[in-house]
Amino acid sequence: MSGCRTAKISLVVGISVAAAVLAGHAPRGAQAALPEPFSPGETLTYDLSWQIFPAGEVVATLTKRGEGAKDAYEVKATGASRGFVSLLYTVHDEFSSVFDPRTVCSESISKKISEGRRRKDTRIVFDGARKLAILDERDLAAQGAPAKHAENAIPGCVQDVVSAFYFVRRQPLRVGEQIRLPINDGSKTSDVRLEVQALEKIRVPMGAEMAYRVEPTVFGGLLKRKGRMLVWFSDDERRLPLRIKAMISVGTITADLKSASTSPTGPSPATH
Repeated sequence: MSGCRTAKISLVVGISVAAAVLAGHAPRGAQAALPEPFSPGETLTYDLSWQIFPAGEVVATLTKRGEGAKDAYEVKATGASRGFVSLLYTVHDEFSSVFDPRTVCSESISKKISEGRRRKDTRIVFDGARKLAILDERDLAAQGAPAKHAENAIPGCVQDVVSAFYFVRRQPLRVGEQIRLPINDGSKTSDVRLEVQALEKIRVPMGAEMAYRVEPTVFGGLLKRKGRMLVWFSDDERRLPLRIKAMISVGTITADLKSASTSPTGPSPATH
């Protein structure tokens, strides 16, 4: 089993795929039914593991771009390989997602990917007025390779793979319900179905929590590979994504929430 595939799946699935499963439009009355679950200055930190091995860490910090009520929110998320996996394959990925604080419709996402010899810079702008996803990408590992530019049709409102975390936290979850979710990562928009399966107690580094277990249909659509994904959200007003588990051909990848801190004056490092 290659270290390359292990680390890549650990971090990219942990950041991107798990986030992608959460995108979509709010059920009727959802945003009025719940208090605001997040605010600028919040930092979420996750431990990633592959089977029994530590694989890396993901940190996501939410800020606001200005002082006005309509100014966009920005999430900066980083993922880095650690421990045994880092010895085999070095990963350092950076994501920056900008979204409307009222609707959580994504405005743009930038990605700097550094995974072994693979290095790419990607920016996707979501133009809701023209219903277009505008992709610009550079392959930094291929010297002299031409930049990629593509424009693809989207619905008027979509989530990217990072803003989706924050969108779902505004939604009520009810066991037995299904929600259909659109998500775009620069190409064709995928229609993902999210099934709320159970309310159960789980234990993460932060402690034992009651959480909703949901299963998204991301494999075979958004992701071409085969597998299964489960995500647990806390049963409280914050709707924290406590655990993300991907069961794929190389084994089970798990992201567990280690800390959730909030600074009223801006971003702050998570408390370990």
